[in-house]
Amino acid sequence: MREIVYYVHQSVDGYIHGANGEFDWAQMGPELSAYSFELTERAGAFLYGRKVWDLMSYYWPRAESMSQDPHDLAFAPVWRKMPKIVVSRTLTEAAEGARVVGGGDLAAEIGALKAEPGKDLLLTGGSKLAAALTGLGLIDEYAIVVHPVVLGGGQPVFMDVERLGLRLAESRTLDARSVLLRYRRGQ
Repeated sequence: MREIVYYVHQSVDGYIHGANGEFDWAQMGPELSAYSFELTERAGAFLYGRKVWDLMSYYWPRAESMSQDPHDLAFAPVWRKMPKIVVSRTLTEAAEGARVVGGGDLAAEIGALKAEPGKDLLLTGGSKLAAALTGLGLIDEYAIVVHPVVLGGGQPVFMDVERLGLRLAESRTLDARSVLLRYRRGQ
């Protein structure tokens, strides 16, 4: 059975973006970039909610013309090749060859994806889909990178989630700046 790994960047005060949607504070140093590629190697597909999909599908096909960041330049071709799944109640199709699911029973649809053969599903960014999948008990691992910034408001990482017991699997400092907290579901 494939697992779902939720990979997210957050501020010290628990937000994924600021009050105006800003995400200009997460810095991808060499160690964090290497960790991102470790997660990507475990993945058989990227999993996105619709809003994050809109951002990803705009940026990554054009990354080389929009950025000179070494991580972006190395990751863009990987992103283009990786199978992508978008969970949406409103989309019926998506660009970049992405598969769209979410028109029916979310638990059944995501459970079927997990049951397919292959590598894990990497859910990145966003919090609405993560909250829904957390509530259904479908996320197996949480890879949370805490960046040294306090945003004072915005969208929280965990929205509308009941109490959740997690087990620390790993913690480490990345680039002498950020902290990776990797948790598994359960006590």
